[in-house]
Amino acid sequence: MDIVVFGAGSLGSLVGGLLAREHAVTLVGRDSHVTAVRESGLQVRGVGLDATSDGEPGVAVAPAATTDGTDLRADLAVVTVKAFDTGAAARDLASGEFDAVLSLQNGMGNEATLAEHLDCPVLAGTATYGAILLDPGVVECTGVGEVVLGARDGGPSERAERVGEAFRAGGIETTVAEDMPRRLWEKLAVNAGINATTALARADNGALRTGAAQTVATDAARETARVARAEGVPLADEQAVAAVEAVASATAANVSSMRQDVEGGRRTEVDAINGYVVARGREHDRPTPVNRTLAGLVRTWERENVESVRSDG
Repeated sequence: MDIVVFGAGSLGSLVGGLLAREHAVTLVGRDSHVTAVRESGLQVRGVGLDATSDGEPGVAVAPAATTDGTDLRADLAVVTVKAFDTGAAARDLASGEFDAVLSLQNGMGNEATLAEHLDCPVLAGTATYGAILLDPGVVECTGVGEVVLGARDGGPSERAERVGEAFRAGGIETTVAEDMPRRLWEKLAVNAGINATTALARADNGALRTGAAQTVATDAARETARVARAEGVPLADEQAVAAVEAVASATAANVSSMRQDVEGGRRTEVDAINGYVVARGREHDRPTPVNRTLAGLVRTWERENVESVRSDG
């Protein structure tokens, strides 16, 4: 399968690198990373991989790489950009031709934004793999997880089945699901509980397994579940809390994506995560005080520390 990975950061490079073992992959990313991949290939290291000649787990692949995401053609485009860049990515992708597009992004609303611009089917997906971009051309898998994908409105999808087969061929743990709306809200509950809490506390995910941080994370997840039910999605409070606890335990040593952004001085995805819960809760008259507090604190940090956010006013 010909696959474009649009947004070759940590997760995009990991997914693209694994897929490149079996498929023709093109990475769309930033200049320094793209240049390194072109010159020396992509090094994928970390857990869940066979040992290389030097005894360390990893794989070397040679995907195509570009900084220009326009006029591309492939069987599939996998979108892994930050939520606030989805609109720009959708406009670039619209200049090309794809049989399907799969969002593996954090936050909510990405699939709808992509569908507004694209003529091809848009699939929804979640990914629980841990990844860190160590250097240009080098990505580390910090935790083996799972990709779950399917039709964004739920139900069966032949295209989703084909994409699932392609991912499994690349050695990626993959489930094709018919209940993606519920799974997206469950993932939102996990992100709402874990990301902002660990970013503000500068703590690893495992810190949320006990104490005050656990209370904050699980309360944020409960609020998310209540808003999900108001949206007509059957997600129980207990399911949302259990998902947060499971991910915090399974990824105890991981640094969340939002914490990585804060420590790197970059804009976060808080508007598409905690901010989304707050906005949808307001629409349904569901109070979301924990998510509102978390979103407010992260936004305050952004205004003080991120130039692009300060420039936006």
